[in-house]
Amino acid sequence: MRLKNKRALVTGASRGIGRAIAERFLEEGAAVWGLSTKEPEDLDDWKARAGGALRWVCADLGALPETEALAAALVKEAGGFDILVNNAGLTRDGLSFRMSLADFQKVLDVNLTAAFLLARAVGFDMARRRQGGSIISMASVVGLHGNAGQANYAASKAALVGLSKTLALECAGRGVRVNAIAPGFIDSDMTRALSPSVTQKMLERIPLGRFGVPGDVAALALFLASDESAYLTGQVIAVDGGMCL
Repeated sequence: MRLKNKRALVTGASRGIGRAIAERFLEEGAAVWGLSTKEPEDLDDWKARAGGALRWVCADLGALPETEALAAALVKEAGGFDILVNNAGLTRDGLSFRMSLADFQKVLDVNLTAAFLLARAVGFDMARRRQGGSIISMASVVGLHGNAGQANYAASKAALVGLSKTLALECAGRGVRVNAIAPGFIDSDMTRALSPSVTQKMLERIPLGRFGVPGDVAALALFLASDESAYLTGQVIAVDGGMCL
């Protein structure tokens, strides 16, 4: 029960990494506000298993004015959050010289600007209450090293790293910690859409010889959310099986 009596907001929580994080937080005693564009199909069963500790919000984070208002409303509803996980994200892949401005901007709106709006509202409240707190943003190894065909995605994830480090400096005096996780090749709906040849090439680049699973990332998120990481802020930790070595 490492998160007992903690309140957490997890975006992109309906599946994949976000779901694994939300489930792990619930197991550790947190009350979780899950946010995604639509409800998971088993939401009623999930809520029943969570015993009232799971609340759900449907929203399109790319609608920025609405997201800004939503962030303030959720902080008020929860009475303040102890943990924020900015996990929601999307891709609109394509070579840079063929990428439309709309596709470039949409990815930045969801992956970066929405995360900023949520971190601004939640982080300000954390600092105001002076009871600490942890903000975790989901970056990517693509944001650290780039990837052909993902200029928008890589730019958004690299910017999340800079945002996290800046917020860490600004919030440290109030005991609020801000860190980023950079997953590598994690088994998910997004990665399953890749061709077998691309998947095999990626596997050959991973020294540990396997793809990650959402639980690998959730375990780190739990550590960063808990008091066990009380002296850790401004860090970017790759969960990639050594892929970027």
